[in-house]
Amino acid sequence: MKLNKSRSILVGLAFMTISSFWVMYDSVIPLILKGTFNFSEVITGYIMSIDNVLALFMLPLFGMLSDKTNTRIGKRMPYVVFGTIAAVILIILLSYFNNQDTLVPFVVVLGLLLIAMSVYRSPAVALMPDVTPKPLLSKGNAVINLMGTVGGILALLAIGQLSPKVGHNYFNLFVSIAAFMVLGVAILFFTIKENKCREENPDSKTESGDDKSSGVSSKLPRDKAISLVLILGSIFLWFMGYNAVTTAYSRYAVYHWGMENGLYAYALMVAQGAALLWFIPVGMIATKIGRKKTIIIGIGMLAAAFIAVSFFPTFNVLILVLFALAGMGWATINVNSYPMVVALSKGHDVGRYTGYYYFASMGAQIATPILSGYLLEHVGYWTLFPYAGLFVVLSAGTFLFVKHGDIKPVKLNSKLEAFDVED
Repeated sequence: MKLNKSRSILVGLAFMTISSFWVMYDSVIPLILKGTFNFSEVITGYIMSIDNVLALFMLPLFGMLSDKTNTRIGKRMPYVVFGTIAAVILIILLSYFNNQDTLVPFVVVLGLLLIAMSVYRSPAVALMPDVTPKPLLSKGNAVINLMGTVGGILALLAIGQLSPKVGHNYFNLFVSIAAFMVLGVAILFFTIKENKCREENPDSKTESGDDKSSGVSSKLPRDKAISLVLILGSIFLWFMGYNAVTTAYSRYAVYHWGMENGLYAYALMVAQGAALLWFIPVGMIATKIGRKKTIIIGIGMLAAAFIAVSFFPTFNVLILVLFALAGMGWATINVNSYPMVVALSKGHDVGRYTGYYYFASMGAQIATPILSGYLLEHVGYWTLFPYAGLFVVLSAGTFLFVKHGDIKPVKLNSKLEAFDVED
């Protein structure tokens, strides 16, 4: 059985457009909130956490709704297509109200845009396992992750080229991201016939809810439950550190280092590029030394990079090297942490354990923009990278005690198998 790589790439187009949007959102919206509407760092942090609050409830909701949907174009495709159309229209309106400096319509449209992205995101992610046989899910997931990273890099390139040098008119940037989203989803829609692809998946004929009737208990033994809590706690802590940087770095670069709008994107692009090149090698490393040891190495890389950046009072070319190290460290953690959570699940509750993972990561992404924003405003911008480094170091304190969820080294038949998830 071989992975249909071309199909996986096409299915990954949806995730690519999602990633491009969120990179643009995390980088540009904080600058608009502060530059156009003069919001404080704390209020900006509150607003930047709204999407994660919505995600806690709406991603599972629309995932379940799409499970129960049956249309001529598929179960997931209606949400992907109509969610994208709504998001694109709202992106253009958001740019218009930003340029008009009208706060209330801007905030209303921003809220609707976040809802549209919530409608679109979960079904788009669910499309990959729908059309991929279970033995090949890990390979398909590797392709999806690579596509998402490419989308993030393309968004950073657009930010670097299209951000205004003076003022806060982001119309050209917003239109380019919107056009990219339309193009990606249009190619997906016209090349992937979801119902036909699902029928070709042999696992689709056996998914009839048998797991519920198997009588297998979902309750974890105490030692494994402790490991699960420790893993989830670690996920919360390293997301507290990493997400603080992704949501505040654009303001840090502009207001602390004095960089022109848009130039900050190149450091983030270096981090994304390093992560892209590191995905497959780090998966291979994990198969040789185990996921736990690999993640500990990643924690060390990420913490070292964040702490070192804090010593630079102005932007320096060495910062690009440190951002590359941060990108590699984050890839090392991110590729291996979700599989450790899923490895503790049974066959019938993988979705529930996936929910645990996102509850921990989204919880951190709700809290950290507010907490870090308070420090930025009341203590100073210099606190950003020490704050991020501290939380990453703290995650090592919980992760070192994890005893379950790792995998035994295996012989690889292909490099993509480095992404395999134990189930």
